[in-house]
Amino acid sequence: MPIEDAASTALITNDAVVLGLLAVILGAVFWASSRQSVWVQRFFTVIPALLLCYFLPSLLTTFGVVDPEESQLYYIASRYLLPAALVLLTVSADLPAVFGLGPKALIMFLTGTVGVMIGGPVALLLTSWVAPELMGAGPEAIWRGMATVAGSWIGGSANQTALYEIYGAGPDTFSIWIAVDVIVANIWMAVVLFIAANQRMFDKLFRADTTAVDRVRHKAEAYEAEHARIPLLKDLIFILAVGFGAVGLSHAVADPLAGWFGETWPLAQRLSLDSSFFWLVLIATVIGVLLSFTPARKLQGPGAAKVGSVFVYVLVATVGLNMNIGAILDSPVYFLIGGVWMLIHVALMFAMAFLIRSPSFFLGVGSMANIGGAASAPVAAAAFHPSLAPVGVLLAVVGYIIGTAAAWFTGLVMMQIAAGVA
Repeated sequence: MPIEDAASTALITNDAVVLGLLAVILGAVFWASSRQSVWVQRFFTVIPALLLCYFLPSLLTTFGVVDPEESQLYYIASRYLLPAALVLLTVSADLPAVFGLGPKALIMFLTGTVGVMIGGPVALLLTSWVAPELMGAGPEAIWRGMATVAGSWIGGSANQTALYEIYGAGPDTFSIWIAVDVIVANIWMAVVLFIAANQRMFDKLFRADTTAVDRVRHKAEAYEAEHARIPLLKDLIFILAVGFGAVGLSHAVADPLAGWFGETWPLAQRLSLDSSFFWLVLIATVIGVLLSFTPARKLQGPGAAKVGSVFVYVLVATVGLNMNIGAILDSPVYFLIGGVWMLIHVALMFAMAFLIRSPSFFLGVGSMANIGGAASAPVAAAAFHPSLAPVGVLLAVVGYIIGTAAAWFTGLVMMQIAAGVA
């Protein structure tokens, strides 16, 4: 059914108007952040521009101006702009340096996975002690909905769907936990963007050795400074040709590949191999990696990474539309449970970062590769520096692969906790 025909209580249902609003919000934030006033600069030191680009659109949803469920903007941004951004950010990256960042990225990612696997059962156990009447029974049992969140917070939406099928969550509990998933994860992403804007402060807190990350960042900045030039019209056309040409190729391969795996391999769903979005992200990343070793890398000079960053900011704004802060008031207890779950994940991430002296970059990206998946991890990585976006993509792909199995085990543990209460 066309969007304009759908019944909605939102003030604005025309996606063209919503897109215009988002563009104006992005423009206003960047205009304000460029002011030279001392007070303005202090404000943006505390509240980074990227965080505002994420938070302000959420107010449109919170106050009923826009209904994200009736909008196709996030779908378009995640299926078209995200893969294009991945290609343009990756093609201009120094991949050998990125791959040489060392094991701390993987350690922090796996710590985030363990944090989700521990946090869910602990939050459920506390609930069984404090409010056993919330545990429920049958398809609407609370643990079944939480198992789907574990799939989302370790892998992504494809893994969440797999857990929904595996554990048979009822529609009521599933809808509640989808809201918890989106709101709690988005609040944590806002914190990660704050960490990115103040990474030096957090690196000092962790006593981090940032040599490897700084090396990648400085090499990228030096390369850009050496090759930077005013883009001609043909340069911008070439950048769009590479970005969206790769998007078209990725879609052409991803859709039939996902269908083939889904039809021929029973285990495909558990590994997210039947998800076209999984293949879309993976193929776009591979194309970007391959192009980075060709003359296409010279597109960094006229601004390929900047065009990719524009796509990322549009994606961030559409992601922000999905956060309705007012939803917390509808089911506060469930959001409290989700908050405890997230706090355990975050506490483990901070403890491990302090223990191994990890740069804050690995904390933020390792966490979002779990919690946010392929749609959020590269955004978090690019917030630290555009040249680091490939790290977020690669870790998110690992999350897709292990997400269903890890969440399935987490669900088994939560099922045993619920059985002990019954």
